[in-house]
Amino acid sequence: MKAPRLSTTHIIMLSFLAAILVGSFLLALPVSSADGKGVPYIDALFTATTATCVTGLVTVTTASAWSVFGQVVILLLIQIGGLGIITVMSGLMILINHRMGIGDRLLIQDAFNLNTMSGLGEFIKKVLLGTLIIEGAGALLYMPVFVSDFGVRGIWISVFNSVSAFCNAGMDIIGENSLYDYATNPLVNLTTIALIILGGIGYIVWWDVIRVFGTEGKHRLRRLTLHSKIALSVSLLLVLVGGVCIFAFEYNNPATIGSLSLFDKIQVSLFQSVTTRTAGFASIPQQDLTDPSAIISILLMFIGGSPVGTAGGIKTVTLAVLIASAMASVTGKNDVTLFNRTVSKQAVSKASAVCTTSFTILFISTLLLAAVTDAPFMDVLYETASATATVGLTRGITPTLSVIGKTIIIINMYLGRVGPISLALALNGNKKTTNAVKNPTEDISVG
Repeated sequence: MKAPRLSTTHIIMLSFLAAILVGSFLLALPVSSADGKGVPYIDALFTATTATCVTGLVTVTTASAWSVFGQVVILLLIQIGGLGIITVMSGLMILINHRMGIGDRLLIQDAFNLNTMSGLGEFIKKVLLGTLIIEGAGALLYMPVFVSDFGVRGIWISVFNSVSAFCNAGMDIIGENSLYDYATNPLVNLTTIALIILGGIGYIVWWDVIRVFGTEGKHRLRRLTLHSKIALSVSLLLVLVGGVCIFAFEYNNPATIGSLSLFDKIQVSLFQSVTTRTAGFASIPQQDLTDPSAIISILLMFIGGSPVGTAGGIKTVTLAVLIASAMASVTGKNDVTLFNRTVSKQAVSKASAVCTTSFTILFISTLLLAAVTDAPFMDVLYETASATATVGLTRGITPTLSVIGKTIIIINMYLGRVGPISLALALNGNKKTTNAVKNPTEDISVG
């Protein structure tokens, strides 16, 4: 009996699962732990999942629990998880001059949710080269601060932090408190913000911006594709609105930014707004945020970054399409439009499906985690929203989770990384319908 052929969606999902399992095996080895005795397998599995799914929630401190070998394994998982195993394997094939077949091209196309198979080899080369350049630049910018504070070890910290920030993983090897000690350091803040945004904005936006600004003439921004216009404008709007809201709600909060200077209040608020976009680095204690700021942070986490990048969440373009669709319904328009362009009905359906799936994952995981932990509801919701959107911010409950609680978050992180993506790929519309008979239409009342 011939084994059923796996779809590209299944291959992508299984590739993440395989990376997690291999990573957990390596991290469970005694050589991976700082004390040489090994860590419980549940913590090794949790760490492998959070690294591969570029989330950043940790049950043990990355800086003190893992040896250099363990940290290298974690960094490789972050890089693989951020780029995607399909991208890494395709890059290796290109490196050894292996010719990519139609199946390989289909995998790359689906992995990046692209509309064409032309120029995929060149696209992979640009992604890998661009990633290497940006992560290298980020490490160099970190070094003056971290080498000054940690000596030679600061070089390794700079490299680790740069890769983690670009991949929106939020893991660090600085210490117990993430970036608390650098909350008011402009160089660390700006470097981290730049890496997060460049990783989360999406690769196809990179090339579109480079293409447009490489041409002559006025009104270059008008020449951007609709995708780039949406991704850039929504990202900018979310960062600014989020930063302003957090600045206002935390202004007099002594546990966060209340005692800082005006400039420092602005940079910390901006950093919080950016890091919630699935990056996961914390420069202030998340448990000390006021409730309005926590709610804003949860919303920003759920939205996340942009498609075809390293970020998670439902994505900026999805949000824009959903809002435009709602506005079209309210105003009685037949077509959904953005920037004077009509959005396809297929894109509207995908956006609705991705949002519904993500919300379902968030709701079920919140319900389950609330049932097995005594933590306050806001802390539980913050945790599950962070896991669903692969963010990594926590209000301090991750290390206290029981085995059941850790298992819930592990599944949540995995589904958050592959669930909405896989659903979007499954709905790519390339397959012909098999329904021979069209069901009758009947009106219903909605709203």
